Amino acid sequence: MELSQSASLRMDQRQLLTPRMIQSMEILQLPLAALEERIEQELQANPVLELRENEGEPAVEGETPREPDNEAREEFSEGEQALVVQENDGAEDFDRLEKISEYLDNEDYSGSLRNHTSSSSYDGERDKKLDALNNTAARGGNLGEHLMDQWLFVEAPPGVKKAGEAIIGAITPEGYLHTELETLQQESTKVPLLIEDLRTAVGLVQQLEPPGVGARNIRECLLLQLDAIDDDPDAAGHDLELERRLVSDHLKDLEMNRYPQIGKKLGRTIEELKVAVKRLGRLHPHPGKQIGVDEAPPVTPDAIIYRDEQTGKYEIQMTNDPCPNLYISGTYRKMLKQRGADKNGHAPIDKKTREFLSNNVRNARWLLESIEQRRGTILRVIRQVVDAQREFFDKGPEFLRPLPMIEVADRLGIHVATVSRAVSEKWIQTPRGVFPLRRFFSGGTTSAEGEDMSWDAVKEKLRVIIDNEDKLNPLNDDVIVEKLAELGLTLARRTVAKYRKILNIATARQRREF
Repeated sequence: MELSQSASLRMDQRQLLTPRMIQSMEILQLPLAALEERIEQELQANPVLELRENEGEPAVEGETPREPDNEAREEFSEGEQALVVQENDGAEDFDRLEKISEYLDNEDYSGSLRNHTSSSSYDGERDKKLDALNNTAARGGNLGEHLMDQWLFVEAPPGVKKAGEAIIGAITPEGYLHTELETLQQESTKVPLLIEDLRTAVGLVQQLEPPGVGARNIRECLLLQLDAIDDDPDAAGHDLELERRLVSDHLKDLEMNRYPQIGKKLGRTIEELKVAVKRLGRLHPHPGKQIGVDEAPPVTPDAIIYRDEQTGKYEIQMTNDPCPNLYISGTYRKMLKQRGADKNGHAPIDKKTREFLSNNVRNARWLLESIEQRRGTILRVIRQVVDAQREFFDKGPEFLRPLPMIEVADRLGIHVATVSRAVSEKWIQTPRGVFPLRRFFSGGTTSAEGEDMSWDAVKEKLRVIIDNEDKLNPLNDDVIVEKLAELGLTLARRTVAKYRKILNIATARQRREF
C-alpha cells in the first residue's frame, strides 16, 4: 500500500456568523430588563458611549426608525474600517485612556469651564453611570441569614449551638429540613455533633420565625403553625382541637375531599369541617418563602397594544426604547477626525490611541444598530400578531387562533429562528391583560364548523365548562368530552385530563362541594 499527498481545490458554501451578526442575535433575544442591564454594562465598558439625561418619548408604530449616526460612519471613511479589535491584557487600554485624559485637559473648552467654575471643580453635574450603580437595589436577605440572626440570641449549650447552625444550613428555601439528623452528624467532620444535641436543636430551630420552619414534612409544618396560633391571644374563635385532628389524622382525606367520612369519624358536621378547613387554608405550606425578596424580575412589556377609538384599529406602542437616549460622544469623534495640529498647536492622538478609540466607536455603533434592529423586528412580529389575533383582543381568550412561527417568518421574509428569538421572553400589554408574546404562537385544531382554534382557546373552553358546572355534582372527564363535542371540538378523554392538569384543575371528586 503506497501513501501519497496531493493538493486539490473545492468550492462550497458555508454560513459564517460574524461577531456583528452574533451580537445582533443576542440583542434580539434579550428581554427588556436584560437589555437595559446590557446597556449599563456597555456604558461602563465603552468610554465613547454616552446616555442622555432626558428620557426619549415612546416610539409609536409608523415612525421612521432613527438612522445610525452619520458622523459615526464618517469616522471610518478614511481607512479605519480595516482596523480589527485586538485582544490584550488591558494595560494598553489604560495607557490610551490616560493619553485621552491628557488630550481632554488641553482642549479649548476646558478653559471656559474653569471660567464658569473657578471656585470649585464640581460643576453640579451628577455622574449618570455612577448613579445607575448606586440606585441598583440590593439583594434581599435569604432564609438562612434570617434564621441565623435569630439563632445568635438563642441560649443553649455550645454543642446545641453548633448543631443548630448545621440544621439551619440544611434547611431548604421552602423552610423544610429534609436531611436526616444522622446524615448531618456524618457530614460534620470539622466539628463533631451529637445526635442528642441535634434533636434538641431541631426543637429550638422550629421555634424561630417564621412559624413552621424546620419541619420535616407538611403535617409537622402545619402543626407547628397551629402551635404558634395557640400562643397568639388573638386566636379566639379558632377550633384548634379540630384543626389539629384534621392535620394530624385526616390530611389525606382532606386532599381527596372526603368530608362525610371525616365528619362521621370525628363526630362533626360538614359545616364545622368547612370552617376549619377555611382557617387551615390561611397557613403557609412553604413558610420559608415568606422571607427574602423574590429574585424574579418584574414583567416589563416591550409593547402596548391599544384600540384607537377613532379608527377602531389596534395600534402598537413600543415601551422604554433606550436607543434614542444613547449616542456616541462628540468629543471622541473630534479626536478621531483631527489629523494635524489644531489651532492651538496641540498634536493629534497617536496611532494606538486612534485605533483604541476607533474600535470602541465601532462597537458602540454596532450596539446602537443592533438595538434599532431589535426594535424594528419585534414591532413587525407584533404587527402580525395583532392582525391575526384581532378576535382575541375583541372577545377574549376563547377566540385565540393558531399562528405558527413559520407562517409569520414567511410573511416577513425572515428566518423562523429570528421570529423565535424575537418572541423569546417578550411580553405585551393588551386590552385583555399582559401576556407573553410566545402565547400567541401555537398550533391548534379545527372545529366541526371549520373554524381554526388554538390549543389555548380549547383549554379556555374547558375551563369555562368546569367553572359553570354544578359544584354539588361536578363533571367528570367523560362528560367534559361530551360537552366539548357539543361545541364542535372532538378531543380524547386523556387529552381532556392532560389539559385539566395543565390548568391545575382538580378531579371531579376533589371539586365536589358538600
